[in-house]
Amino acid sequence: MDFEQLKQELKELIIEECEKEDITPDEIKDDVMLFSDESGLELDSLDALQISMGLLNKYGVRLGDSKEFRRNVTTIEKLAEYIQKENG
Repeated sequence: MDFEQLKQELKELIIEECEKEDITPDEIKDDVMLFSDESGLELDSLDALQISMGLLNKYGVRLGDSKEFRRNVTTIEKLAEYIQKENG
């Protein structure tokens, strides 16, 4: 899968899973911390669970515990790299 396409899909997945319809994928920057005020997403722990389930359903990627999640779901860029590595 093309890396740019994967990043776009991840943005769409986050918007859909977290019901953030007031934000477009283009407004989510690739290198901004997703769980920060700067992202504009206002994500919380419930959103983290939704994102985790979405990643499992769409990409077969399981992020086992909260530490692994926080390590890999930092930015769109890092998350896309992790998915590509896992799906090698």
